[in-house]
Amino acid sequence: MSFIWPSMLWLLAALPLLVLVYAWLLKRRRKSTVRLASLGVAKAALGKGPGWRRHVPPALMWLALAALLFAVSRPTATITLPLAERTIILAMDVSGSMRAEDIKPNRLIASQDAAKTFVQALPREVKVGVISFAGTAAVVQAPTTSREDVIAAIDRFQLQRATATGSGIILSLATLFPDHGIEIQHVTGQRNFPGGNGRPIGRDGKEEKKFTPVPAGSYTSAAIIMLTDGQRTTGPDPLDAAKMAAERGVRVYTVGMGTTKGEIIGFEGWSMRVRLDEETLKQVALITQAEYFYAGTAEDLQKVYEGLSSRMVTERKETEISALFAALGALLALVSAGLSVWWFGRVA
Repeated sequence: MSFIWPSMLWLLAALPLLVLVYAWLLKRRRKSTVRLASLGVAKAALGKGPGWRRHVPPALMWLALAALLFAVSRPTATITLPLAERTIILAMDVSGSMRAEDIKPNRLIASQDAAKTFVQALPREVKVGVISFAGTAAVVQAPTTSREDVIAAIDRFQLQRATATGSGIILSLATLFPDHGIEIQHVTGQRNFPGGNGRPIGRDGKEEKKFTPVPAGSYTSAAIIMLTDGQRTTGPDPLDAAKMAAERGVRVYTVGMGTTKGEIIGFEGWSMRVRLDEETLKQVALITQAEYFYAGTAEDLQKVYEGLSSRMVTERKETEISALFAALGALLALVSAGLSVWWFGRVA
């Protein structure tokens, strides 16, 4: 916990003085009591005294003042808050190596199953878009709240040659910011690539807005999750694409699967050498203020997406909590006054 006005905490030093004043008033009150000749007569005259109850309302009022003075210092705390709006782009590798069976039943099916489980676990108000990338990138599904459309899009993946991780990131950004004038013909192979709802994404037909860079990770309304099992073989440099995302404040969470040692994987009568480029994926996540995850098995992949689900719909944010202490102080003051009236018929 920190404070916006920490100097106001000095006001709390007055609280011990209030305790001393209260003790002095009690002592003065006892001295002013009429002395009677007999202790028995005194007890009969006083009746049953309030005992410990006389101290409860003042103690509660003291705590109320402490809470209110604490609120004046404007305390802040880092708390987890739900995001009001969120769009998530799933950028998924559909290169030929995704057919490998080192992750059962194979890498493609395992990634599809994990992605579909992830989508179904998201709140209904969260929009999800799907980008596939191999030699080029394509919008398989524009952002939508329809889980059925997203799942159907994931099931439509078609494997292709090559791996263009940078293209996947750039097309994801163009999908999130269609009016930023992001050039995409070099990543899609077409000048205007239609989205899942048939709308073109690109400059044509769009009023381009002036782009102003923002701090990395500051855009909380959208995020990209990129999954790949290889390294870039064509297309833009993924680190350059990551810088584009960082300038727009978008976090790119990267998920790596498969081998990191550069092994020969064979299937359907032919073989190919594949290696997961973990270093680049870590750098992409670092540049965009996100995280990198590695999944060596289908179970690992499911756990990665489960963890990402909670990150995608909440955020940890430093928030001023003065109102909480002010409300606590008001509540304690009301309880103090209420008990005083109930027990003694007056506000002490």
